[in-house]
Amino acid sequence: MKALLSVLLVLSAVLCGSGRAAELAPFLASYEAWYQGRHAGDATMRVEQAGGGRWEVSLGIRGRHGFAGLARVNIEQSTQFDIAGGHYRPLRQETVRKALVFTRRATGSYDWNAREAQWSGDVSKRRRAPVPLRDGDMSALLINLAIMRDAKPGATLQYRYVDGGRARDHVYQVAPEPEIVEVGELSYNALRVSRIDEGRDAMIVWIADGVPTPVRILQLDDEGEDDVDLRLIEYQGVQ
Repeated sequence: MKALLSVLLVLSAVLCGSGRAAELAPFLASYEAWYQGRHAGDATMRVEQAGGGRWEVSLGIRGRHGFAGLARVNIEQSTQFDIAGGHYRPLRQETVRKALVFTRRATGSYDWNAREAQWSGDVSKRRRAPVPLRDGDMSALLINLAIMRDAKPGATLQYRYVDGGRARDHVYQVAPEPEIVEVGELSYNALRVSRIDEGRDAMIVWIADGVPTPVRILQLDDEGEDDVDLRLIEYQGVQ
């Protein structure tokens, strides 16, 4: 369960760069979800307009097989945001975790006038305290969108993650050259983007020209082994 949630919290997320869309556009993408090398369920990522100049990005993971299926694991996360000064600026964030015996919900509000974010609901007491905001701060899902927008061969990407009552600096390294990535029956010429944590890869995202969402998202455990693996099945633009 924690491993599945970690994917949501470090994406731990869709947009210019050679061959990729120059502007944010609505889309819907479907993934297979694998856990420790076994097919565990499916996932859906969506970007859509929310009206009034706002957007929403969401990611849901549903357990269908094995323990995740038996426990009826279902995790949904969403962020409402706008675009200000070229930044994806979070406004509201929600995470809902469901399993057979519990439902937990946490909601975050980003107050850009007061320059602070704060979470309520099923969060620990220490994560209820206000978190000071800086220009460019993003939720986990918005960092995912920013990677798609910013990644160029050989680049180092730095973002400040503010989500779930915490603030952390995230550093991503983009490979100098694309590589062939096989996802199901399809092959993509994709750039590898790795989040570095204490000198090792903690997460790897592969992005391909012409595809508005990562073609694969791999969360690694402390030993560097595959933990949670999302593999793109299909995607489509949404009107």
